[in-house]
Amino acid sequence: MLAKEIPVNTPQRKLWHIVIVLAVCTVVAVPSGADDAASGIVDSQTFLRRNLTPAGPPAGASAAAVEKLLAQMTLKEKIGQMTQLEIGMVTDGMDQSIRINSEKLHKAVVEYGVGSILNVHDEALSEERWHEIIRAIQAEAKIPVLYGIDTIHGPNYVMGGTLFPQPLTMAATWNPELMLRGSQIAAAETRKAGIPWVFSPVLDAGRQPLWPRLWETFGEDTYLATVMGVATVRGYEGSDLSSPTNVSASLKHYVGYSYPTNGGDRSPALIPENTLREYFLPTFAAALKAGAHTVMVNSSEVNGIPGHANGYLLKDVLRGELGLQGFVVSDWGDIKKLVSEHHVAANEKEATRIAVLAGIDMSMVPSDYSFSNLLLELVQEGKVPASRIDEAVRRILTVKYQLGLFDDPLRGIDSKTVIGSPESRQASLEAARESITLLKNDNHALPLAKTAHVLVAGPNADSLLPLNNGWSYTWQGDRASAYPKDHATILKAIQEKIGAANVIYVPGTTYNKEIDIAKAAEAASNADAVVLCLGEWANAETPGNVADLTLPDAQLFLAMKIMETKKPVVIVLTEGRPRLISRIADPAKAIVMAYNPSNEGGQAIADVLFGDVNPSGKLPITYPRSANRLFTYDHKVFEGQDHGEGKMLATPQFEFGSGLSYTTFSYSDLRIAPATASGSQTVRVDVTVKNSGDRAGKEVVQVYLNERYASVTPPLKRLKRFAKVLLQPGESRQVSFDLTSDDLSFIGADNKRVVEPGIFDMKIGGLQQTFELK
Repeated sequence: MLAKEIPVNTPQRKLWHIVIVLAVCTVVAVPSGADDAASGIVDSQTFLRRNLTPAGPPAGASAAAVEKLLAQMTLKEKIGQMTQLEIGMVTDGMDQSIRINSEKLHKAVVEYGVGSILNVHDEALSEERWHEIIRAIQAEAKIPVLYGIDTIHGPNYVMGGTLFPQPLTMAATWNPELMLRGSQIAAAETRKAGIPWVFSPVLDAGRQPLWPRLWETFGEDTYLATVMGVATVRGYEGSDLSSPTNVSASLKHYVGYSYPTNGGDRSPALIPENTLREYFLPTFAAALKAGAHTVMVNSSEVNGIPGHANGYLLKDVLRGELGLQGFVVSDWGDIKKLVSEHHVAANEKEATRIAVLAGIDMSMVPSDYSFSNLLLELVQEGKVPASRIDEAVRRILTVKYQLGLFDDPLRGIDSKTVIGSPESRQASLEAARESITLLKNDNHALPLAKTAHVLVAGPNADSLLPLNNGWSYTWQGDRASAYPKDHATILKAIQEKIGAANVIYVPGTTYNKEIDIAKAAEAASNADAVVLCLGEWANAETPGNVADLTLPDAQLFLAMKIMETKKPVVIVLTEGRPRLISRIADPAKAIVMAYNPSNEGGQAIADVLFGDVNPSGKLPITYPRSANRLFTYDHKVFEGQDHGEGKMLATPQFEFGSGLSYTTFSYSDLRIAPATASGSQTVRVDVTVKNSGDRAGKEVVQVYLNERYASVTPPLKRLKRFAKVLLQPGESRQVSFDLTSDDLSFIGADNKRVVEPGIFDMKIGGLQQTFELK
């Protein structure tokens, strides 16, 4: 799949072996052709071309220093570098009372030479407390310790840090420039705390809506996730990894973790290799091309092989094909789980041997010294070669040199970065505003008048928890006391917008229990409109597992009782995955998908509801209608989908890529040239988009392609390009795209990328044109 070869022409097809589904084409916006906020257009492919450049310094720059240090290290010290422990192994206490224990610290970083420490216990720490801890660790260590943290949507473990919308929410902006800026701020604020390594981005394909970590992904589409993933890596790592405002990214969870057959976290997946290569590997490949330095492994298994034991995926594919130069880290306790969960090893010693030989360079142990002790025995017994240890440690030391830790292990602490600055909060607010997706707006129910008398109801109306979700100050994000007091909930933002006297608040339910539904219905009868805030509560990983995507009965019952009053109901959904609302979607006058827009989300939602912001978000997922019909937009054809009950079952509640505006857009003049292409000839696509409404707005121009016939059954359509365009009322713009043979390719039955001659349909904004590839 890696090396691009000379095409082999046959009457049936042309074969290419290529790395990733990234076309080398250009996208040109007319009239200016610029790709930045000032030009009013952000297009995906120009963004990729500009950002697929690794950060310096190159690994070779420190090669001599690494080899010199490696030669001086004992075997135990080398294995120590491969060991990662959680913060409790060097501290006492928890939350804000946590303190370094000097004896524990000495044992970890001196006696064992531990190379990395991670995490909090259990709550986010202040900048000052982080400095205290990091200074103590680095002062004791012979070799700089690489501290790692889950920076998922901003520096979520740094008190006062700027939290951004969660990744799925950022994907709804369809604006990689916002993702880039948010990641730059997250990197700078994380490094300011003294932490140079983040376990992010999540590049798992979000194609299983039951999966509780869907909100950590960039959605179901490979291309959209690729663009946003590259933006994240470039934002984190910048042009110089050693900069005091940059951090090393860790791509996770390689690979297939997000597609469990039963929908549960850390559950087995069955993914044919051609599907794995088509939908799951490209995001990692692009991020590695953009320079990502580390990769974290899938905690579960694919096709019966645990991720931490899969030498084919970790060595042949990840290094041999995708080109990882840095190191691979396990996830939490996952080498031990080769025994306890996967049963591929009889004991931890055998599990350690299997994992290290499969390609694990660093073990997130994390709460004992078993890995170090057992690996030392394995090398001494000749069961793991010393050369494999040197290989892993060389990779780890190289990343530490690239981060500048040998020059200054505290780099970043003295930077000029201001954690949680007003400018950073404004950037988060802009991202939240641009993510909000208007899914339904019957008879222009929105925007609401600021003179309206409004009932605000629902369990998510007056809490920051569902606005943020997991990885927010704590792992689960469910500790209200940890949240800042100076950010508005949806309720408070509406009160600030239209005046508290015009707002009635009756929650009606908790997440899953009735409280005062009758009171809420009575209040609705006396209101002009109802803003009903429904969705999920904060959760992360396995605690977020659900057996049914349907919204809890209490919330549905609240909605139905309020709708009986015949007052216009606006449903606002704050949730990390699409909870089914088919029983209440039709009676609702408007539906707003807000996802998890974070601390600035309350204001952003109010801005959209009352018309101060024109919504421009688009769904990065398919919103299902039925619990037993979960499919992605790019599914294959299935029998009966074009007629009768089958047609309804094949129609989701809301389509991938959908999202309304307070203005209207029209498309015209779709042209493709040439109409018949051959070989590597570029196909030019032009389309004109016009703001045909009466207020300024942003439209996402989405380019979809499908081949009518292919040797592997083709999907109905695949996203190939997108561009977000700002248009004034009456303004028109021609947007142009160039597609090459890479865009027409797919993974064949032999697991290699192939381009086959045939008829292709191009679809943009309701228009369709056809061209042929000879």
